[in-house]
Amino acid sequence: MGEVSRGARAIVICPDIKRQAYDLDAESRLEEACGLALAIGIVVADAVVIPVRDVKPNTLFGEGQVVNIDTQATLEEAELIIVDGALSPIQQRNLEEKLKRKVIDRTGLILEIFGERAATAEGRLQVELAHLDYQQSRLVRSWTHLERQRGGFGFLGGPGETQIEADRRMIRQRMSRLRKELEQVRQTRALHRARRGRAPWPVIALVGYTNAGKSTLFNRLTGAEVMAEDLLFATLDPTMRAIRLPGVEKAILSDTVGFISDLPTQLVAAFRATLEEVTAADIIVHVRDMANPAAAAQKSQVLGVLADLGVLDQEDGTSEIPIIEAWNKWDLLGSDSKTELSELAAGNRDILPLSAETGEGVEEFVAEVDRLLTAEAVSYDLILPASAGQKIAWLYAHGHVLSETDGGEGADGPLRAVSVRLTPKEFGRFESLSAQSS
Repeated sequence: MGEVSRGARAIVICPDIKRQAYDLDAESRLEEACGLALAIGIVVADAVVIPVRDVKPNTLFGEGQVVNIDTQATLEEAELIIVDGALSPIQQRNLEEKLKRKVIDRTGLILEIFGERAATAEGRLQVELAHLDYQQSRLVRSWTHLERQRGGFGFLGGPGETQIEADRRMIRQRMSRLRKELEQVRQTRALHRARRGRAPWPVIALVGYTNAGKSTLFNRLTGAEVMAEDLLFATLDPTMRAIRLPGVEKAILSDTVGFISDLPTQLVAAFRATLEEVTAADIIVHVRDMANPAAAAQKSQVLGVLADLGVLDQEDGTSEIPIIEAWNKWDLLGSDSKTELSELAAGNRDILPLSAETGEGVEEFVAEVDRLLTAEAVSYDLILPASAGQKIAWLYAHGHVLSETDGGEGADGPLRAVSVRLTPKEFGRFESLSAQSS
């Protein structure tokens, strides 16, 4: 078998195993699998759902089904078979021998995407750890084909033969080192979060199913050129930018990795540090692709991940962090769908229909985020020296000044009486500034 690279033609197969519960129906899973393949630059020559009554330990599929796959792959001139499910090392090896083609399963495909998309040192550490965890039981020639395309982004110092010759001891040692490095990353992130808490700029975290439009919304709100394509997993590393809202001088907007159904356990663990950013947010914005027929199932997946992170209560689904839903891709909906969804959203301030692509509804969305961030604002009556122009200017910039009047005479000169609404965080910052300048 030759190496497979970007542009390779593939047959995408979604096994529909009887007596196995799925969150999405077979056609939706097949469509998602095709999206994953396209995200890594693979050409989908054909895509098919194959019912599996009895799982064959050696090949997953029955003999006749394997023959049919081989025939179709030959007709379509496909050099790669993608199975949207988990293959055991034995099943993968046997299928490759029978089909004389490269075979990868869902986990292997997602690892390839993660390996290509991870842009920061932290992301690469996480991908490498996930890959090695997966490789422990698969010390066979596997998953090096696209590493070559990436120009040497290998998991044990380099692609190709190094990967093949690696033994379990080397992998365990490397994983141990990676875990120590990642723990250091987690501690650093915790320090950064603590620093932001003291700073303390409010944090707005965008979460949602992959390809829901988070990065497009992020770009519209910040003007940043974050990768925003119609691809699954377009964002892997959290990106943060400062934005200004009507009642908040500065807030931090965080764009996070998209969630997906049946995310391999190795990846859930490896990317936990990335997702932990969500737990430090002041507001969580759940961006949903309302044009997707599987929107309800996708919402369930996202809420499941948030529950795993401890953001949602496992029993009643409540959250201490306010969560609002941005019903995105409104521009792609027909008038009947818009009417139906508008009725569902009516009277619910936590649901905001919008189009990140066209900008429709974004102004209302910003206003609601601003309202939530300033909901805890309290009125303070302050007496300040008239000479404290900087402090008074700061109050105008960071709070909502209700009135400013003559405060009479003080021991050191004239005073100003300022009535201002500030959030507890902003008032804490004002006190810190006052202490520093006194």
